[in-house]
Amino acid sequence: MTGSYLIVGGSSDIALDLINQLCGAGHTVTILARDATRVESLKAMGVNVVIGDGLVEADLATAIDVAKEHGGGSITGAAHLIGSILLKPPHALKVEDFESVIQINLVSAFLSLSMISKSMLRSGGGRLVFTSSVAGSLGLVNHEAIAAAKGGIEAMVRAAAATYAQRKIRVNAVAPGLTETRLGATVLKSDAMREAAVSMIPMKRINQPAEVASAIFWLLTDAPDNFTGQILNLDGGMANVRN
Repeated sequence: MTGSYLIVGGSSDIALDLINQLCGAGHTVTILARDATRVESLKAMGVNVVIGDGLVEADLATAIDVAKEHGGGSITGAAHLIGSILLKPPHALKVEDFESVIQINLVSAFLSLSMISKSMLRSGGGRLVFTSSVAGSLGLVNHEAIAAAKGGIEAMVRAAAATYAQRKIRVNAVAPGLTETRLGATVLKSDAMREAAVSMIPMKRINQPAEVASAIFWLLTDAPDNFTGQILNLDGGMANVRN
């Protein structure tokens, strides 16, 4: 059975892989994205493109309306893929920069949760997937800001899963380790930095965007109905395995 899916943060590398997977399976896809140049070509695939900011309620409301319009009045599932990276120790981190990380990652995730769940409650349920990070559960050097944001997302996911468990809304998250994306490139600027990063991963390799997208696709489409409140660690064993 095909459905209508909304991707918030639809211009990211992982989002682009996810869009291809959803469209390939015959689903209707609507995206909210800020970078028009990266998503213009998606219109030829039948993707409904809304240009806007996931932190702006009016933009998100428009995307929700478009997804519902093309989904017979309901949204089958939604993924929140907005994120940022800022690696600095607390003593060198300005409060306003810390707050920006929280806004981009956590506040935008809450806004999607709030507004999309309201729509799903009216239509009888749906699936929500958020993006955390290995830093949400594992203490990493200079990751205080992103750890606070992603840890908040994981706690929010568990609470929301409980809140909506009997309302047919399933809420989960993926928590990738370092991934070969534009965002990940900021911490893979040199061979030495890459080698140091890989040395911490039991599988000794960096994630590929399609792997993360495949996990999100599964959560949105094929995961069992009783799978909720879970954090999928896609980190080559980094959070739970030792070499």
